[in-house]
Amino acid sequence: MTEETKKKAPAKKAAAPKAAPKAAAKKAEKAPKSGKTITVTQIGSPIGRHSSQRATLIGLGLNKRHRTSVLEDTPCVRGMINKVKHLVRVEDSAA
Repeated sequence: MTEETKKKAPAKKAAAPKAAPKAAAKKAEKAPKSGKTITVTQIGSPIGRHSSQRATLIGLGLNKRHRTSVLEDTPCVRGMINKVKHLVRVEDSAA
């Protein structure tokens, strides 16, 4: 065999180190700080809606109907709720 006909197998790349699982756990454990909270429940589907409304639901911690999220009552959260008010039900919670 000549060297032109010999084919080398492609070199395998080294696997990148995985991210620490602690960082993901910290993100998931975020709970509302002390103060007034509100409970938001998704009652409508984002199918057929604008992508910004779907992104707003995800920002509120919702992605399927009848899921509930407890959030701080801040102007930012109230603005997000106002954007998708036809898809969610809001209940005030005493903290």
